[in-house]
Amino acid sequence: MLYELLGLAELAVWLYGIFDCARTDQDSVRRLPKWAWLLIVIIFQFPGAIAWVFIGRPKGVSRPRMRPGRIIPPDDNPEFLKQI
Repeated sequence: MLYELLGLAELAVWLYGIFDCARTDQDSVRRLPKWAWLLIVIIFQFPGAIAWVFIGRPKGVSRPRMRPGRIIPPDDNPEFLKQI
C-alpha cells in the first residue's frame, strides 16, 4: 500500500513538472532553454521534475488564480447605466 502511494506521489510530481514547464514562458525559464527542461523532465521523470522546480522554474512568480470577479447586475452597474 505504501509503495502505491509513493508511486502516485512520484507520478503527480512528474506530471506537475511537465505541465508547469510547458506553461512557463520561454523568457522566464532559468539556466537552460525551455525545450531542454522539458526533455530533462520527461526523460529523468521524478528527479527531472524536482530539478525543474528548484533550478529551472522562475523564482517568485506566482500564477494568477482563475477566480472570477464580482458580478454586478446591469441595474447596479454605473458604467452600464451611463450607456443608456
